[in-house]
Amino acid sequence: MVWRLWLERTRTLLFGDRERKGIVVLALLYLVLADIALMYLTPFLYMLSTMFKTTADLLDPTVKWVPTSFEWANLKLAWQGLKFPEALRNSLLLSVSAAVAQVVFCSIAGYAFARLKFPGKNVLFALLIFSFLIPPQTLIIPLYVLFKHLGLLGTHWGILLPAMLGHGVRGALFVIIFRQFFMTLPKELEDAALIDGAGPFRVYWRVMIPLAKPAILVVFLFSFVWHWNETFVTGLMLGGKDLPLSLSLFNLNKVLSGLYPDAEAGFDLNETIRMAASFLIIMPPLLVYMIAQRWFVEGVERTGLVE
Repeated sequence: MVWRLWLERTRTLLFGDRERKGIVVLALLYLVLADIALMYLTPFLYMLSTMFKTTADLLDPTVKWVPTSFEWANLKLAWQGLKFPEALRNSLLLSVSAAVAQVVFCSIAGYAFARLKFPGKNVLFALLIFSFLIPPQTLIIPLYVLFKHLGLLGTHWGILLPAMLGHGVRGALFVIIFRQFFMTLPKELEDAALIDGAGPFRVYWRVMIPLAKPAILVVFLFSFVWHWNETFVTGLMLGGKDLPLSLSLFNLNKVLSGLYPDAEAGFDLNETIRMAASFLIIMPPLLVYMIAQRWFVEGVERTGLVE
């Protein structure tokens, strides 16, 4: 009996039970998490290491992660090459405006699909899902021709107008997120508001939206980051005017060559400046996520994305 009790305790200690995980299970879990973290952190750490290297360190095969000396001038050159203040203003204007527009109009569409009854509802929702599956590259030519006839090329309206129509970058996904969230809310809340004389829009604005803060945060952050990093549609619509940071990176070498025409070494091979520019580009959304990380995780859990 003693040895059986000892075996049971040893098994519980190693493999756990219903209440807690054992040492082996925890070790495997932390090993997988550490491997995933390393996979995501390695490119970021490489970027940080490279942005402070000199050209000599970059060409020296013996210098891997730690540069022999920290070249802070790379950040200055990247700042100048990106035209950072102007490009940052354009990125914030475009990303925040599009994110707010998608939150407002995608939430309205999501509420309609979740709560209202109207003819063709299921067909329209199926078409919405179908539009989410279509690659944007297949639609870019007719979209480009349409906005050219409307005279919106070269302006931010080419990006903001689709967002204001409940579409734009990943707009169908945001409608689905709001629909899933609104479907989880108790029907009694809506019935009580309707008994009090509230119409559908008032129910949406006074009852649903105050409860939809987790979904609003998730959609806003997703939309903000995706518009911040988007280059394909944005590049075609803007046509070289009022470029955001994501597109300013492509003109980095050209701008630096214009600022320093007498430089002996060209900027085409200077990977250190590109890495510094990439660091400046990703820092604003990274800071936004770091601030809103706790609410973002809670919002993902409550919007049905994990189901």
